[in-house]
Amino acid sequence: MIRVLVADDHHLVRTSIAHLLNAEKDICVIGEAADGEEAIAQTRRLNPDVVMMDIRMPGIGGLEATRKIRRLTSDIRILVLTAFIEESFAQRLLEAGAHGFISKGSHHDEMVLAIRSVFAGQRFVSPEIAQRLVISRIDHEENPFDQLSQRELQVAMMIVNAQRVSDIADQMFLSPKTVNTYRYRIFEKLSVNSDVALTHLGLRHGLVEGFKED
Repeated sequence: MIRVLVADDHHLVRTSIAHLLNAEKDICVIGEAADGEEAIAQTRRLNPDVVMMDIRMPGIGGLEATRKIRRLTSDIRILVLTAFIEESFAQRLLEAGAHGFISKGSHHDEMVLAIRSVFAGQRFVSPEIAQRLVISRIDHEENPFDQLSQRELQVAMMIVNAQRVSDIADQMFLSPKTVNTYRYRIFEKLSVNSDVALTHLGLRHGLVEGFKED
């Protein structure tokens, strides 16, 4: 039996995935999480075989949660659940320990195949995401977020997803002053001067789930 933890900030998405997966004889959803911190806590408590990880959630988000879960144990497989991803961000997730990528628009059979594949130690990328990654590489579209450090990218994603400095500080165990230092460093590197401008840039490069400006 493949024991799965589903981490996504949308309740309907979590329950729908759980319903579909629990219909399989060899898969059992043993828990759900609504943010990165809860995903880590549930992983510690339940020790799943596979974590289906939404990358854009409140709090520390799926990228940092993936990194921390892989530090806990190398046995757990992380299957990233996303609507859109750029090549550079996919690379960061692979470096953090992700084993595959599945589109939120995937059919049930593809999702089941992905879980079985990563559980067996294989890599899996859904055709829809693979096509986007190939196109991204062909187009050579430069992503300004590539120049950010891991910590700066984490802060940027939290700002883009409308989190306040005080909340970011609490979730990252930093002082608000330190978060603001990261914030202004991000502004300088990306040549923006406000959270609004950063958010627009994040929209263009897929840092907000479900949106990508042309």
